[in-house]
Amino acid sequence: MFSSDSKSKNYKTMETGTQQNIISQGTKIVGDIESNGPFRIDGTIEGNVKTSGKVVVGKTGLIKGTLVGENADFEGKFSGKLILSGTLSLKSTAHIEGEVHISKLAVEPGATFNATCSMKGAVKSLSNESSQTIASGQGKTA
Repeated sequence: MFSSDSKSKNYKTMETGTQQNIISQGTKIVGDIESNGPFRIDGTIEGNVKTSGKVVVGKTGLIKGTLVGENADFEGKFSGKLILSGTLSLKSTAHIEGEVHISKLAVEPGATFNATCSMKGAVKSLSNESSQTIASGQGKTA
């Protein structure tokens, strides 16, 4: 009945990095969440969310706390600190308040964005020759 033969064991494994985590409407989580997979949030989270996957917050979704991730699409509400290495997309029903650090921002008309925002991106530096010309006033025309 109990066999040590590995062929008789039938285990199923789940790859958590590819499965979407869903917080349904009517669900409230208080605490910190960390995952490698993407999130769909239609409920409420009061705490910190950290993921390397995409976060989608539906119209009934609410996050109060810190969100750290790559990309996020918001139709719902956010209040707190938002740190993304990629793009923040705000749909017309989105309401964002707090501190935002992102690379790219896409905002539909009607979205509310009351936040201090810093965008990290490539900064083009002037070549040494052109900056010396501007500094010495030789770049001006009369």
